[in-house]
Amino acid sequence: MVTIPEYYEGKNVLITGATGFMGKVLLEKLLRSCPGVKAAYVLVRPKAGQVPNVRIADMINCKLFDRLREEQPDFAEKIVAVNSDLTQPDLDLSIEDQETLVGCINIVFHCAATIRFNEPLKDAMQLNVLATQKMLNLAHRMKHLEVFIHVSTAYAHCDRELIEEVVYPPPVDYRKLIDTLEWMDDKLVSLMTPKLIGERPNTYTYTKALAEHLIQQECGNLNIAIVRPSIVGASWKEPFPGWIDNFNGPSGIFIAAGKGILRTMRASNNAVADLVPVDVVINNTLAAAWYSGSQRHARPRSMLVYNCTTGGINPFHWGEVEYCINMTFKTNPLEQAFRRPNVNLRSNPFTNQYWTTVSHTLPALLYDGFLMLTRQKPRMMKTITRLHKAMMVLEYFTSHSWVWNTDNVTMLMNQMGPEDKKVFNIDVRQLHWAEYMENYCMGTKKYVLNEELSGLPAARKHLNKLRNIRYTFNTILVVLIWRIFIARSQMARNIWYFVVSLCFKFLSYFRASSTMRY
Repeated sequence: MVTIPEYYEGKNVLITGATGFMGKVLLEKLLRSCPGVKAAYVLVRPKAGQVPNVRIADMINCKLFDRLREEQPDFAEKIVAVNSDLTQPDLDLSIEDQETLVGCINIVFHCAATIRFNEPLKDAMQLNVLATQKMLNLAHRMKHLEVFIHVSTAYAHCDRELIEEVVYPPPVDYRKLIDTLEWMDDKLVSLMTPKLIGERPNTYTYTKALAEHLIQQECGNLNIAIVRPSIVGASWKEPFPGWIDNFNGPSGIFIAAGKGILRTMRASNNAVADLVPVDVVINNTLAAAWYSGSQRHARPRSMLVYNCTTGGINPFHWGEVEYCINMTFKTNPLEQAFRRPNVNLRSNPFTNQYWTTVSHTLPALLYDGFLMLTRQKPRMMKTITRLHKAMMVLEYFTSHSWVWNTDNVTMLMNQMGPEDKKVFNIDVRQLHWAEYMENYCMGTKKYVLNEELSGLPAARKHLNKLRNIRYTFNTILVVLIWRIFIARSQMARNIWYFVVSLCFKFLSYFRASSTMRY
């Protein structure tokens, strides 16, 4: 079997969602590690007055592409931006663009989706299900297509405890649901949504399950591979450790914890944190296309599913995530922290609610009150409200664990040659979690917040100042409470006088013994 770079040599690749987090990592890795690829066509819609070419030009100027730019200065010539909107009929492709894609594309990577968990059902269906159907229709027309890769989610079937590498029957017939949503108004759909999604936590996982079944039903004779990543985090190794560029998922939570804003969170210490580095997901995706495409003559029609997770292979628990966050951000603090980092995970909802009020709401109200007194615009309660919404979204995934079957991922790894295993590493057994989490936290500091490491001394000084303020405040608070208690209780006064007398005697004895001469 040919190597992965050899397989991609001379191929034309089509990518949807190329401007998203995973899509841009896929594009960078494909061009850097498979330099023989002929062209990468990317479907991009105009946004904020920018045409697709300008959006792509802006995207490839980011730090993610620095290594590729150094190794292949002319890499941008292989990127072909195609004006498209996945929500429109025929993907809003011109006749000329349709003919071009139908005539030259060999591999399709369908990464585009809405990842907002609280997306209205109609919008989630439009982006996650109907767009997939339109991409399949286009793929059926492609004359030289070898494989169609669909990026799903490991939580598409999170209503099951054991998730195998198969497509499960959907909760409803997607065709009937599509027809029904066409005539329903938004208010009625909103009322029906909880009953429709059932035990699933949100419309994202629900529509991803429908999209998988749609592919199974409508793939015809296409060669299909479905990649199911779990919670996608910062890069492990490539293009450099800790790269991340957004606040989505755990990244925003890590930053809030590092700033000292997040102090408590509902999670089970024993629940497995199914974090998977983005470069592992992309390597898995490229390798899946290589395997299915290389085997197409022996297996003209196949459909393989890959559960790309770490939970069943190299488990790491949320309690350990808590420890790594606190330790990393105390050693390498974020600039202008609100409080010292000290996040705690709590499995009991009542305990968590109490500490949420004490550690989040009350300090935010006090801080906003101070801002108003100093004629500044209050902002902390708004930040806390947004933070709580983000935690509510993640709570389901931090409080549950699943059993994953990863036989196909293991098979794929065994099919790869020694060099491919190095360049397209998907062996998460090699992942050292403490080191990865430290790089992840530092990545949020460097690449999301754009904080320079030269600012660490000042950030540490600020953190020490916050510690001293905290100790002073706590001491004054204890003394005040105790004095109020003493004023109301004779027994408390007797205890207080006894403790003070004892301390005085101890100090007198210590002073006398230290001056004694022998």
